[in-house]
Amino acid sequence: MGFYTRRIKRLIPALVLFVLIISVLIGLFNPSPVLSLNTGITSLFGLSNLYLLEQSTDYFAASTELNVFTHTWSLGVEEQFYFLYPFLVWLTGFGRQTSKGARNLFWVIGALSITSLIAFVYIYQTNQPAAYFLMPTRLWELGAGCLLFLGLKHSNRLLRLLESIPPLMITAAIVAVLFMPIQMAVQATIAVVVFTVCLIASFRSGTAVYDLFTHPKVVYVGLISYSLYLWHWGVLCLSRWTIGIHWWSIPFQIALMLLLSITSYRYVEIFRHSHWSAVRWKSIGYGVGASASVAVLLFALVNIPNFLYTGRGPSLVAVGVPSLTNTYSLKQVNSIWEGEKCILSDNSEVGKKIFVEDCTLGNFSNAKKRVLVFGNSFSAAFAQAFDDLVLSDGYSVTITSSWGASPVKEIPNKGTWDKANNYYKANNYYWDSVVPSLISRLRPGDWVFLINDMAGLSPQRRTSKTDEMLAQLESGLESLSSKLSARGIRLAVLHGNPFAREAHCQPVSAEKQWFAPFGSPCKLPNRSESLLRRDNLNKVLVSLEAERKLRVVDIFDVFCPEEQCTYMAKNGQILYRDEFSHLSVESVRLSSPIIRKVLTSS
Repeated sequence: MGFYTRRIKRLIPALVLFVLIISVLIGLFNPSPVLSLNTGITSLFGLSNLYLLEQSTDYFAASTELNVFTHTWSLGVEEQFYFLYPFLVWLTGFGRQTSKGARNLFWVIGALSITSLIAFVYIYQTNQPAAYFLMPTRLWELGAGCLLFLGLKHSNRLLRLLESIPPLMITAAIVAVLFMPIQMAVQATIAVVVFTVCLIASFRSGTAVYDLFTHPKVVYVGLISYSLYLWHWGVLCLSRWTIGIHWWSIPFQIALMLLLSITSYRYVEIFRHSHWSAVRWKSIGYGVGASASVAVLLFALVNIPNFLYTGRGPSLVAVGVPSLTNTYSLKQVNSIWEGEKCILSDNSEVGKKIFVEDCTLGNFSNAKKRVLVFGNSFSAAFAQAFDDLVLSDGYSVTITSSWGASPVKEIPNKGTWDKANNYYKANNYYWDSVVPSLISRLRPGDWVFLINDMAGLSPQRRTSKTDEMLAQLESGLESLSSKLSARGIRLAVLHGNPFAREAHCQPVSAEKQWFAPFGSPCKLPNRSESLLRRDNLNKVLVSLEAERKLRVVDIFDVFCPEEQCTYMAKNGQILYRDEFSHLSVESVRLSSPIIRKVLTSS
């Protein structure tokens, strides 16, 4: 009980104040702060890592860079470990100071840490979010500290070897690991833990590293480290919503982090030294009560939309992921695209029937030509792109979508909705059932139009895996084109667009806001970089077009007409409806003439 009392007094006061203040501030700048507020609520009870894990399985999970409480996942891991560790200390006899208690604890923690490390390495290959967020797959890192503590109590050959290693060399190794590529995240994580253990074991007076880490100012940074941990991310995230992060702003942002941390340390963390109650369970109750009180307040904010928001909303016809399923009607031809009836939104919808009658704009039976649109969530965003094609050219356009689908069925899909989208061979439902059944109703001269997010095929760094995916794309398009051309049906493919998702911005951030005086913080890769990144994809598509196997629909110039790609079109309209780079209604209408030109070509 004493352990839990000390932990609550150490962690809760600073956390409660931080969550309360940052929640109010994010409400001022974000009109839909639900993700942040829910993360804040769960962080008050040591559960934010589990909440973030749940969100990470969502195809449309908001960027962690926009969530002001993302960093509290590690506090959740730590607090969950605290529920386990005291029991291990007691059961092994270490807490009762039995003769073999230290040895028992060492072997138990060692076994758990090895199991945890194996689980971390294994699960990371198949489920990165689970390996990252779960306490059992992170226990080995905390266990390493416990093993080191127990090992330092008894001198042995290994410790003597570690003591002989120059601490400066180990410090340099830790710094070097920080520059390892993200593809080596597992190796880097293990290396940092191992080197840190070695550094602590080799730490001794008379060395430069000892003098550095025992310097009063460095020690003070350690003293304020908990408050610094809390506030640093809040400052960074709120900056992304407001002034942005620039070379000139970084010194001021660092200064603000330190000021808030020092204030928190001096005037809030001091409560851990105060006498809360002579009864330990009452002290625990005070901490839980404070957390619950703030949680109730945040819950109220979640359920009162725009209660604190002080900015302008985005001037868009449709905003956010839910708008992708909005129905759309063309009254002139008495037809409606029924939205949800035309979409597979998760694995539970395997077996769902998609009917032409529910998903077609125009008269499918009597159309001059028919267009079938297939793809992932991006295809649903194009429902308003075909008005002229239907009204002026006499076409019908049938639009379907399967969230998270691969651009072709040859590319393996291990995403959230893999059963619907071509990973389990027995359940290739979208590509092996929905797509063929609709194509079977086409006539010679009709079109299949593939609309997908191609960003995954144009990565920042080319790897063997992305090369393999491009080869699978080429093979899949060739195969589909061959099957279609045998029936006189033509194939069109939407080319890759600017990498707007990497800006981690919601449409509201593209609007001019009083709290963003230096312009929109939405910074996309520029035109030259974007075209260079999609060059390998471009070669595949252009080559297939040259072989008359498909037509390429390239709307890149609509979205990036100048050297700097932005969230805004030339006419000032916002190009994206959400932070996942789904196109806005306004932007697909701007793209409509390009699409129409290709689909009406001979």
